[in-house]
Amino acid sequence: MSATWLIFRRHLRQTTRTKIGVLLGALQPLLYLLFFGPLLDELGSGSWRLVVPGLLIQLVLFSAGLAGFGIVFDHQFGVLDRLRTTPVSRLALLLGRVLRDVVVLLVQAVLIILVGAALGLRAPIPGVLLGLLLLVPLAAGVAAASYAVALLPGATELFAPVMTTVVIPLVLLSGAFLPMTLGPRWLDLLSRLDPFRYAVDALRDLFAGQYLTVPVLLGAAVTLVLAAATTALGVRAFERDAI
Repeated sequence: MSATWLIFRRHLRQTTRTKIGVLLGALQPLLYLLFFGPLLDELGSGSWRLVVPGLLIQLVLFSAGLAGFGIVFDHQFGVLDRLRTTPVSRLALLLGRVLRDVVVLLVQAVLIILVGAALGLRAPIPGVLLGLLLLVPLAAGVAAASYAVALLPGATELFAPVMTTVVIPLVLLSGAFLPMTLGPRWLDLLSRLDPFRYAVDALRDLFAGQYLTVPVLLGAAVTLVLAAATTALGVRAFERDAI
């Protein structure tokens, strides 16, 4: 734990030196919030409870999903190799970075929720807090997967196109913008293969003040399984790359 905390503080200090980067990471969801959300405002105040949770999942996929960019360059310039010469475990090297990514994402998520509240979002505070809690393992799992991809051979050139190719369909099929039940049946069925759809549905119920529903329980279960699997994948990538 002490090694994880040390790595976390090191990377958090790097992030706080360029605070504008935290804002830029939330810029795309904020633009959707400002320019897309009002289009649904005619549906009533409940429309913001559809838009904001979806944008939080989009934030997770784009912000945590591209977290591996940093380690691509650390690997390329030998920084990661020098860290491996220390007694710090491979798990701490990964978890310290992931913990930083989760903290940054939570700051961005709170910013989006505050802007959403200013535009018309009305959600119970317990539901919002539980939604933020759900984002923690989800962001950790996505960040861990991103690092695993970043350590693949040839990641310097391929990381960005590979992650973009994966992330965009995941966002679209998650129903982040509109519930997938509004689409044709084949698209609705296809979206059920996207684990982030269940997180979106869970967040929407939480923001509506519904806490023990099937979507919430299913979303929490899928999120925890996904986080455990991708964290294990990330640790394995660190160990494999060290050989």
